[in-house]
Amino acid sequence: MKFLFASDSFKGTLSSRRTAELLTLAAQEVFPGCECSSMEMADGGEGTTDAVIAAAGGSKVTVNVHGPLLEKRQACYGKLDEKTAVMEMAAASGLTLVPDDKKDPRKTTSYGTGELIKDALEKGFTEISIAIGGSATNDGGMGCMIALGVRFLDERGKELPGCGEDLIRVRDIDISGLDQRVKNCTFTIMCDVTNPLCGENGATLTYGSQKGGTPEILKELETGMCNYRDRLRDLSGINMDQVSGAGAAGGLGAALMAFLGGTIKSGIETVLDLTGFDEKLEGVSLVVTGEGQADWQSVSGKVMQGVGMRCKAYGIPAAAVVGSMGRGAEDIFAYGIDSMITTVNGIMELPEALDRAEELYLGAARRLFRMLRAGSVMKQ
Repeated sequence: MKFLFASDSFKGTLSSRRTAELLTLAAQEVFPGCECSSMEMADGGEGTTDAVIAAAGGSKVTVNVHGPLLEKRQACYGKLDEKTAVMEMAAASGLTLVPDDKKDPRKTTSYGTGELIKDALEKGFTEISIAIGGSATNDGGMGCMIALGVRFLDERGKELPGCGEDLIRVRDIDISGLDQRVKNCTFTIMCDVTNPLCGENGATLTYGSQKGGTPEILKELETGMCNYRDRLRDLSGINMDQVSGAGAAGGLGAALMAFLGGTIKSGIETVLDLTGFDEKLEGVSLVVTGEGQADWQSVSGKVMQGVGMRCKAYGIPAAAVVGSMGRGAEDIFAYGIDSMITTVNGIMELPEALDRAEELYLGAARRLFRMLRAGSVMKQ
């Protein structure tokens, strides 16, 4: 009997690694002598770099960068081999890096993300994957591109610093100084949102409020983003309001596509490819995955869906251990997940469930494997 464990983390309680440790304990209790292996998982959001490094045997590269408010800080990205790097824009330009009393999408910049990319170019990486969830910015990716040599100019030809409030001032874009090494690179944008750059479902009006934008600020920024969209169209011939994912990370998606030729790809699919997930399915009897809450969002590019579909393609059964099941949770059964069990084993308030997360998870894992043992000896 050979098991592979590939669960997402349970936010605020259990890491992906810890779920694997608990599953291993339970599996070996019920199936003595079974073979257990595991992979840390993430879907392209926070924690993706660490998960990919752990699963693929990579290493961390530490870089001095400027944060969302241009404060000096350190950020890390992952080296998987001599040509492949993986990074999260949130490490340098993330919302969690901005104090609550300073959240203002007019003032934040993605400059630090550009510094991560520049460092990867300087170290010779040619295949760069960038997870763009969790941004603090609404600058259209200007800051990122400025770090790579692009110049955004106002009506007087003066160079703009590239914060959100500069969107409305852009009159011309000079790409003559863009780092030429980008031409020899392949950029993969890990993103599962489909927002265009502007409009009701665009970068500003969908995500701006959580970054500190008031209705008045959002109106101002949306006007600026529309101006920026037009300047990008003049430059590239592409209308970013018609490009799915262009509005991700405050418009960073648009910049990575327009200036670097980046290609948007599902976060979990990229993680599975980078970690060699398919190769690790060889000889596996069952895969166990999971996440904190299964609901309708679980089939929108999350870990369980990605893992389930890979298992389905290889004819390998997959089960899930989840913290709870919400509306639409059972939709996951159409994506390669054969069964699902919750950790909560009685009526309890959420704080209690969180406090007892490890105990409850181990209990659910034991129930899962005992059920599998019962199934293995059933008479036909």
